[in-house]
Amino acid sequence: MAKKTTNTTNSQHCHFCGRSESEVPFLFYGEDGASICSDCVQRANQILVETMETKRKATSEFHLDELPKPKEIKAFLDEYVIGQDDAKRYLSVAVYNHYKRLSQKKAEDDVEIEKSNIIMVGRTGTGKTLLAKTIAKRLKVPFTIVDATVLTEAGYVGEDIESILSRLLQVADGNVEEAERGIVFIDEIDKIARKGDNPSITRDVSGEGVQQGLLKLLEGSIVNVPPQGGRKHPEQKYIAVNTQNILFICGGAFDGIEKRIASRLNTRTVGYNAVQNLHKVNTDNLMQYITPQDLKSFGLIPEIIGRLPVLTYLNPLDKEALLRILTQPKNAIVKQYIKLFAMDGVKLEFQEEVLEFIVDKAMEYKLGARGLRSITEAIMTDLMFDIPSADVKEYTVTLEYAKAKVEKMNLVEA
Repeated sequence: MAKKTTNTTNSQHCHFCGRSESEVPFLFYGEDGASICSDCVQRANQILVETMETKRKATSEFHLDELPKPKEIKAFLDEYVIGQDDAKRYLSVAVYNHYKRLSQKKAEDDVEIEKSNIIMVGRTGTGKTLLAKTIAKRLKVPFTIVDATVLTEAGYVGEDIESILSRLLQVADGNVEEAERGIVFIDEIDKIARKGDNPSITRDVSGEGVQQGLLKLLEGSIVNVPPQGGRKHPEQKYIAVNTQNILFICGGAFDGIEKRIASRLNTRTVGYNAVQNLHKVNTDNLMQYITPQDLKSFGLIPEIIGRLPVLTYLNPLDKEALLRILTQPKNAIVKQYIKLFAMDGVKLEFQEEVLEFIVDKAMEYKLGARGLRSITEAIMTDLMFDIPSADVKEYTVTLEYAKAKVEKMNLVEA
């Protein structure tokens, strides 16, 4: 309880500063006659805030000897993602350098490390989003994944560019300083490409307009972000977020860009020697020859390409890689179903022919690793419905059963 200053003969006093009740604005009483004045409460609160802030800064500082090295980051990715060594190397180096940028102090010299935003190009289902999600498990910084397809130019239906930072703030529990050193993965970056290589005289609200809006985020500037997300309006209060230390990783399938790469490689072939060099080109994986010029011809504006200086690609997945994806990673699809059935006390097994059948169908549908999940789900749904209620301790998925379920799925889709 609190008691206002009163003039009494038996005046109480604060047990912290020793002043009497008449010398302080308020006196708070506790059990057994203990009391504290309002001035001491304010001072204690100030000390508490300063102490917590000091501890927060101490725990958020990065020390080079504690940072995961690029090889350690890649080794962690190898446990969950099959193949794509080149992309893993680029990502590991980019993230490690981002840590070092955050750990650098005001140097005696004038050398300031700049961030290198990264763009990953690869067919659908090759693991772009999985790489981003997996690396988030290893990070000490706020990490969020956003979809570029929902973004539109300010004033139009859709989400503003600033909504990217709103999500990062949510991950950081509203802590602006934490969010300002985070990492953002922008998926489907190819969907905001402008419709043609030439600048348009008409407004492209979900293409070039979004790219122009992303420039200030990628480059590094102070952006006003709505605290609750959503659209901006004049009377709203904003949170100022500095994107200077936010690392942006972009990913996209860029469907059809292989034709542009092939065209560029053909146009550079002049004379006999050039034709000989053309035969050395791996036509099954043209993505490995991608250059910023190809991104520009696809529809990304030169300014945004310049702010994504690190360009890497993901290899298409062959049958062997898909089979390994199905069974080897820590969170492999087959391991997930085996665990689900084990929770019901059932030992689940797959015939080797079933796994090869699933991979063949995924390659036939051209869905990459993403197709493995949908095909396996179609095979396993009826089993997951029936077996928990049945008196079964072991079950083996046969090739005949798998074929019947996939044929049923094809008939339903048709």
